[in-house]
Amino acid sequence: MGIVNVTPDSFSDGGRFIDAGAAIRHGLALAAAGAAVIDVGGESTRPGADPVDAREEARRVLPVIAALADRAEIPVSVDTTKAEVARAALDAGAAVVNDVSGGTADPAMLGVVAGAGAAYIAMHMRGTPRTMQGEARYADVVAEVGDELRDRVDRAVAAGVDMRALFADPGIGFAKTPEQNLEILRALPRIAARVGVPLVVGTSRKSFLARLLARDDTAGRDDATIATTVWCFEAGAVLVRVHDVEGSRRALELLDTIERANVGGVAA
Repeated sequence: MGIVNVTPDSFSDGGRFIDAGAAIRHGLALAAAGAAVIDVGGESTRPGADPVDAREEARRVLPVIAALADRAEIPVSVDTTKAEVARAALDAGAAVVNDVSGGTADPAMLGVVAGAGAAYIAMHMRGTPRTMQGEARYADVVAEVGDELRDRVDRAVAAGVDMRALFADPGIGFAKTPEQNLEILRALPRIAARVGVPLVVGTSRKSFLARLLARDDTAGRDDATIATTVWCFEAGAVLVRVHDVEGSRRALELLDTIERANVGGVAA
C-alpha cells in the first residue's frame, strides 16, 4: 500500500505533495513501482498533529482520488476518520476506507462504508493523534490491542460491513511506545488470530525505527522499514503501508524466491 500524503505537516513528506498535480504524479509513480493499493490522506496523524476540518480535508484529497481511481488501475484508499470525507471519497472512486480510529472517531463512518459496499481497514488507536502518546498504558499490550481491535471488527460487522472486505491494523506507533511496537510486531500471528481478519501493518519511516538504529534520516528509516516489511509478511500480514514501494517490493520478491527455492536451486 503506497502512501500519498496530501498534507503540509505529515512527519515524513509533509508539503511535498500538497499540490494535487504533484500528489497525482506521485500516486501514479507508486502504482508503477508495484503498489497494490494507493492510500491518499489529507490530514496528518503524526503524534501531536492538529485536526483538519472535513471541508479542507476533502478539498485536498478528492481531486487526487478521482484522478488516481481513473488512471492508476489499482484500488485507491482514503485515509480518513470522517464519514463525510469517506462518503465523498467513495463517490469519487475510492474503494477502501483506511480509518486510524477504527470507527471510534465518527459514529457515522461504519454505516457509510457498509452502504457503499467498500473495503474497510480498522486500526487500533487510543485517544487522538494529539493525545495518543499519553495513552500508551497497557498491562499486556498484545492482549489489549488484540481485544480492542477485535471489538472494532465486531462493531464493523454489526454495522453491515462485509467481513470479507474487512482488515485490521494494530496501529504501530499509535498510542504505543517503541518497546510496545516491538512486542506487537513479534506477536502479529497472535493478534491476527484474535481479530479474525487479515492484517495490515504500517511501520514506514516511523520514529521508533530511527531510535532502534540510532540513525535518523530517510535512507536509514527506509532500510529499517524494509526489514519490518519482510518480518510482517513472514508473520502473516497481507498488506504493508509504505512510502518506498519499490524497495519493499524488491525485498518481497526476494523473499518469495527464497520460499520457492528447492534443494536443487532456485525454483523457476
